[in-house]
Amino acid sequence: MRKIILSMQVSLDGFFEGPHRDLSWHMVDEELHSHFNDELRAMGAFLDGRVTYELMADYWPTADADPDASAPEAEFARIWRDMPKIVYSRTMTSAGWNTTVVPEVVADEVRALKEQPGGDLALGGADLADTFRRLGLIDEYWLYVHPVVIGRGTPLFKSADTRTRLRLVETRGFGNGVALLRYAA
Repeated sequence: MRKIILSMQVSLDGFFEGPHRDLSWHMVDEELHSHFNDELRAMGAFLDGRVTYELMADYWPTADADPDASAPEAEFARIWRDMPKIVYSRTMTSAGWNTTVVPEVVADEVRALKEQPGGDLALGGADLADTFRRLGLIDEYWLYVHPVVIGRGTPLFKSADTRTRLRLVETRGFGNGVALLRYAA
């Protein structure tokens, strides 16, 4: 059975973005970007919320045509374009680049998606991740902790009345100081 994997970059103080959607504190160098490509290339689909999808669609479809793009960036542009994508949105009706729009998260439909053959499913977007977490649909959490305290922004996890116990599966450090903490539900 396929797994749903939440893969997110966070500051040491738990924010996935700073004020006004600021991501300038992300320390994605060629080593880390190549690692992302290696992990995401094997996925069966990207599952995103509307905001994440629109941010990705604004840049990645043509990023490999930019002469200033690094080799890992150009490679990810191809991965992103070719990868099947599901966007959960109540306001979008259609999207390009191999994307299916689904109006809401239905737990039984997501479980059926996990039963299909293919690679694991990469979950992106904090709001969507919160919905999947509340429904018990996330199998693994891949948190890339950046060695920076940004002080304020949007927290990765919203307040909840439930506790989710996780098991540490892997840790890995990168040359830029980012640490991968991989947990299984």
